[in-house]
Amino acid sequence: MQQYTFNKYFAKKSFLKIFGGEIRIFDENKSKLLFFVKQKAFKLKEDITVYSDETKTKELLKIKARSVIDFSAIYDVVDMTSNENIGSLRRKGFKSILKDSWEILDTKEQVVGSIDEDSMLKAILRRFLTNLIPQQFLITLNQKPVGVLQQTFNPFVPQFKIDFSSDVTNALDRRMGIAIVILLQIIEGRQQ
Repeated sequence: MQQYTFNKYFAKKSFLKIFGGEIRIFDENKSKLLFFVKQKAFKLKEDITVYSDETKTKELLKIKARSVIDFSAIYDVVDMTSNENIGSLRRKGFKSILKDSWEILDTKEQVVGSIDEDSMLKAILRRFLTNLIPQQFLITLNQKPVGVLQQTFNPFVPQFKIDFSSDVTNALDRRMGIAIVILLQIIEGRQQ
């Protein structure tokens, strides 16, 4: 699919949506909408559908929590066009109190990678003093860097520049990469 062929993306979460948030993921120039998420409000168990555009006629991905309100939740990622399970993302609950940390699981539930916030000091400052320090996440697979998510400086609208171009072997399935971006904006964005 053409949406998954880019190395760089730009993600923007809508500001102050009372009845559910919206996330739009564009190409790096912000000229073409590639993915759209309309999050339902007041859900105890996350069930996120990723669409190709705002008409919500074509489902691309489903990101579904396995349980209701779990500190170390696991989210399964499914390609809706083929009904293929791509893998899972597991939040490292206790470790994420001070610094956001996730694990990337393959379809056999084996840990194959991680998503980690940039530094402990910056993470603590963000949580306890100010949200004016942009977040950065490093994505690794088999202990090799495959992507970076860099929050742009905007205290009102959560936005990320996404760069998968360091992934020279294309080891990271872009569908999983998009699911990572969306989960970080929805789950970790709640603490800001």
